[in-house]
Amino acid sequence: MSTTRFVASDGLPAFLSFLVKTGRRVLAPAEKPAVKSSVVFEPWSEGKAFTLQKATVPAKEAVLPQCETLLTYKKTREGDSVSLTLDDTPEAQPTAVFGCRPCDARGYAVLDRPYLRGPFVDPYYKARRENLVVFTVTCSSGCNTCFCHWLGGGPSSPEGSDVLLTEIEGGYVLQSVTDKGAEVLGTSSLADGADKFPLVEAARKAAWASLVPAPDIKGAQTALSALFSDLDFWQAQTDRCLSCGACTYFCPTCYCFNITDEGESFDEQGGRRLRSWDNCMSSLFTREASGHNPRMLKAQRMRNRVSHKYSFYPENWGAYSCSGCGRCVSNCPVCLDIRAIVLAAIARTADK
Repeated sequence: MSTTRFVASDGLPAFLSFLVKTGRRVLAPAEKPAVKSSVVFEPWSEGKAFTLQKATVPAKEAVLPQCETLLTYKKTREGDSVSLTLDDTPEAQPTAVFGCRPCDARGYAVLDRPYLRGPFVDPYYKARRENLVVFTVTCSSGCNTCFCHWLGGGPSSPEGSDVLLTEIEGGYVLQSVTDKGAEVLGTSSLADGADKFPLVEAARKAAWASLVPAPDIKGAQTALSALFSDLDFWQAQTDRCLSCGACTYFCPTCYCFNITDEGESFDEQGGRRLRSWDNCMSSLFTREASGHNPRMLKAQRMRNRVSHKYSFYPENWGAYSCSGCGRCVSNCPVCLDIRAIVLAAIARTADK
């Protein structure tokens, strides 16, 4: 049975203070005015402004930092012998992501499968995921770049979340969807919100009603597999792509990375091994040490990106590697739309 609490709109800062006092780092959306205003997740502290607008950049770094140290190493020489010391202890500060959207939280569920359920569990990801609690704001309506409902999600999807916040008149109702979320709410001083849950249900129903009906994309996996060798199709879909990588860097579900070593093991500082986000749309992403590149053309790279999300990943995990957040659509400088590519693939194979 879920735990339900209510917080007035002006009581949110006090609730964030409560989370900080539990020893957690709180990541909350903050508005960054610029030529084009953006909203990013930043560590929150007492008195700092925050917003519950949809973030420009998802809080993926809570579990998969843009750059992280996997291990440090150092060699020491004594006479003819050399000894090596190595520290690969995962760093995982207890963290609360506050104010993400259901599509962002579903991104954590997408990442969980390869990092936690694959042949090898990633200890760094696992440590951060176990120390993470996710507070998700349900959406009040859809927008023209969102397509979460195409992929099994929706404005109030609970997947990947620990607590759902739904706005009603005067404040927010917080509903736990996991034991972790129930434990946090149960130790807070927030008032019980069970009597307000009918208002929550009405708000969520209205949000679902605002969505444009989703097309049937059940044939996407088969269609993309059939078009794997059809380079003309991929060339036509990718002609105006700049290979800038915005679609991957703004994505809550992309997890390509690169490994680099820095420093010198015999130096006083020693060396370290880093894992950093990488971009499969980059022309250098698959270049081998020999100089050979199996995906020289951007059409081949786009084929890999779209096929991974809608064909390869579903084949392995039975779900799409896309949460429908629409950031790749809204942030693409040439207005490429992954929805159009998927629908074009389905239509092309239907004609054959």
